[in-house]
Amino acid sequence: QVQLVESGGGLVQAGGSLRLSCAASGLAFSMYDMGWFRQAPGKERELAGFIRWNDGFTHYAEDVKGRFTISRDNAKNTVYLQMNSLKFEDTAVYYCAARKAGYSGDYDYWGQGTQVTVSS
Repeated sequence: QVQLVESGGGLVQAGGSLRLSCAASGLAFSMYDMGWFRQAPGKERELAGFIRWNDGFTHYAEDVKGRFTISRDNAKNTVYLQMNSLKFEDTAVYYCAARKAGYSGDYDYWGQGTQVTVSS
């Protein structure tokens, strides 16, 4: 079965950095767009950014643009989220998700999430 497993979350001071990883199994990883979402307490889940399956194109939400970078290693079936200049408001559970190539809209598979807490 498909599994997406996030890791790398934790507690960091404002201004610091973290790198999240998402290891995928059970799917043709290179044929999937990979997204990073986040959900802060009391808020809806939102897209932080995604990386396209074929050309590495990336898109970011406005509030993380310039601070977050998504990359992927298809040989390792892993997608990464490098987060720099972290702010208190980046505190959230971060999820990776996979969407089959060529489709838009809802993602097909989701990880269990990893907590990121930024102290002010």
